[in-house]
Amino acid sequence: MTSSGLLIDKFNRIHDYLRISVTDRCNLRCVYCMPEEGMTFEPDERLLNYDEITEVVRVLAEMGVRKLRITGGEPLVRRDLYVLIRQLAAVSGIEDIALTTNAVFFAQQAERLREAGLTRINISLDSLRPDRFKLITRGGDVARVMAGIEAAQRVGLYPVKLNVVLMQGLNDDEIDDFLQMTIDKDIQVRFIEYMPIGHQDDTWKLRYVPLSSVLDRCSERGWKVEEVQSVKGNGPSQNYRIAGGRGSFGLIHPVSDHFCASCNRLRLTADGNIKPCLYWSHEFNVRPLIGDDRAIRELFYQALDVKPESHEMAKALQGDAQSHLPTVRRMSQIGG
Repeated sequence: MTSSGLLIDKFNRIHDYLRISVTDRCNLRCVYCMPEEGMTFEPDERLLNYDEITEVVRVLAEMGVRKLRITGGEPLVRRDLYVLIRQLAAVSGIEDIALTTNAVFFAQQAERLREAGLTRINISLDSLRPDRFKLITRGGDVARVMAGIEAAQRVGLYPVKLNVVLMQGLNDDEIDDFLQMTIDKDIQVRFIEYMPIGHQDDTWKLRYVPLSSVLDRCSERGWKVEEVQSVKGNGPSQNYRIAGGRGSFGLIHPVSDHFCASCNRLRLTADGNIKPCLYWSHEFNVRPLIGDDRAIRELFYQALDVKPESHEMAKALQGDAQSHLPTVRRMSQIGG
């Protein structure tokens, strides 16, 4: 336990950011997130309800948590998500509530979510080509995602960020198209390295693309690139703008150039487990403690106490031995 009452781990990292998964279900089956079939989903009664989530957040707000991100699975498959957003926005100390979504259902919910207190949005979009988007998501309609992007801008969410997981042989030839989007639109595209989350073998390496290829494409196109320091909620990304562009782009290197030294986040899974690190298997079930503020605080301190200094994904890329047991959960079961 820290004397300040803040969430500070043994490496002196202050944690003021909680990522909350509200479901492990999704309306899509993206190739890097979950298998096409064979997934076993948590029954509804195993999921934290909105009041339970709000109680955990209330305790954490007293411990310095200021930023929240709602994730899944796909959070918009959870019924009446705006109710949770409204409850969280009313918690004293919470300053920022973001949503990560595939945006298929967002256009029709955008106004209500914004009015409830949603401040920002990240939209997963791994291809701009309808046929390829359908392939990567195993059936998705990119037109509905584009409508979601337009709705986010229309209701005043800012900045609107697009998350693009680069994959060798699947979408790495669309780097130019996404970069052009940042020239034409006031939007941020965030290129993310493919990660070995929930993989039991090394097949993920076949899809891995180093993000140096993005800056290489800028050079090849003759685009002058400027560093950007002022993207709201930029988190772990290194941010750039193509000279004259309306938007920006970011590079997130969880594997090759991890940002563990500045990690300020904890995760709460849909079934009520605290995950101090995305990559490792450590989990602490907080659900039985809801109603006991002191016990909740103690459990979060316990979770921080085992949080490693780094996730060692780079060692996984190199095939080196690891000092902890990696998670077997798929990304959709954790909350990204």
